[in-house]
Amino acid sequence: MIENLLLTPIAAFAVYLGLSALLSLLGRALTGKHRQNPLQSSIYTGGERASKDGALPDYSGSFVIALFFCLLHVGVLMVGSGGGSPLVAIYLIGLFISLTAFILG
Repeated sequence: MIENLLLTPIAAFAVYLGLSALLSLLGRALTGKHRQNPLQSSIYTGGERASKDGALPDYSGSFVIALFFCLLHVGVLMVGSGGGSPLVAIYLIGLFISLTAFILG
């Protein structure tokens, strides 16, 4: 009876939560007192002043690549589930045309 109770997800989660709380309290006891240091909260810049204006990355080129791979993966799934029918050949021709359009821009 007790063996089956310990294998339920709720009981396993409660045991895991108790063990992780115990390890957290043990870790806090071992670390000692915390002292505030302004260097710990500052930005590391290799000895240079941190710039005030941050550069934002541009992901617009990766959306085309993601759409290409999405078409490719959905195409493979459609061909795999086609079962060798003649409509798969028509679908493959359309897939090759659309993928070529994405490659060429």
